[in-house]
Amino acid sequence: MSFTLSDLGWSSYFAAQHAAHAQFMPFRITAVHRDRLVGMNETGETSLFAPGHSTGDFAVGDWVLADDENRVQHLLDRRSLLQRRAAGTGAEAQLIAANVDVLFIVSSCNADFNVPRLERYLALAHQAGCYPVVVVTKADSYSDPAAYAKQAEALAPFLTVLTVNAHDALDLQQVLAWCPASQTAALVGSSGVGKTTLANGMTGQDQTTAAIREDDARGRHTTTSRALHPMQNGGWLVDTPGMRALRLLDAQDGVDEVFSDILELAETCRFSDCQHEAEPGCAVQAAIEAGTLDADRLERWRKLRREDQRNSETVAEARARDKAFGKMVRSAMHGKSARRGD
Repeated sequence: MSFTLSDLGWSSYFAAQHAAHAQFMPFRITAVHRDRLVGMNETGETSLFAPGHSTGDFAVGDWVLADDENRVQHLLDRRSLLQRRAAGTGAEAQLIAANVDVLFIVSSCNADFNVPRLERYLALAHQAGCYPVVVVTKADSYSDPAAYAKQAEALAPFLTVLTVNAHDALDLQQVLAWCPASQTAALVGSSGVGKTTLANGMTGQDQTTAAIREDDARGRHTTTSRALHPMQNGGWLVDTPGMRALRLLDAQDGVDEVFSDILELAETCRFSDCQHEAEPGCAVQAAIEAGTLDADRLERWRKLRREDQRNSETVAEARARDKAFGKMVRSAMHGKSARRGD
């Protein structure tokens, strides 16, 4: 099957950048491997070689320009970028997908459904510049799936929430309608929520699915890498491995967008530097007392803000903080030893 650049999501935004380097060929990245990239254009898929042989700066969905020897010469500016802080103690970013129009945030009608996790994914979508759609799967396995949808809808005004049975063709069409031809979507969610089944239905592929544990609804990874797949309606899908931990990175604006109700209340507090604890005239605490704001939601906002600030530290800032903490511990131990006369 062949695709035009327009089919792949090419637009005037990318064409304007290409004009300055017209001697090179555009490719859309469909897979990122440790030692090479896979790109697609009108001629089909081909292996591409990254500058310096490092593929870490590229994401599935990127547009690049390559020379006649398939060496990437330019990475075009992105319209959106999904990223998180990588696992481990470093401060590196892990790229999830680029140039995504719609982020399908997948949860399910079982013990996996988790409001704080949904808020994280919504912050990710807003920060990246994607339109978020919450997809609650396994609607056929629960007598009242609308109860889960109602919880999700309460997270933001006008938030799109779909309850679906991923084996039902009409339900799949309902999801596909949010990412029409030439647009790109990404699927995110934890393992076991039915992402692979949903992706199979949207793309017509037949990836293997795995059973979940009944006690906690946790699943095993069935998608192990990111790749760009054509959907049955002409759109494109980035299926991602299940993420048990989403560490937000440089996402304060996204977090504040998700919790905009709290920020709007904060603007009417008596003091501009109100911490929303015990200050007089605090509109946030007044809303909690009136029952119009959940105290747990305020704590989740604070937690995500603190976490994002910490995760967004540079390597140098993280080392400086750890060094200062180590110095404080050594000073305390020295003082303790001096008091004992050691």
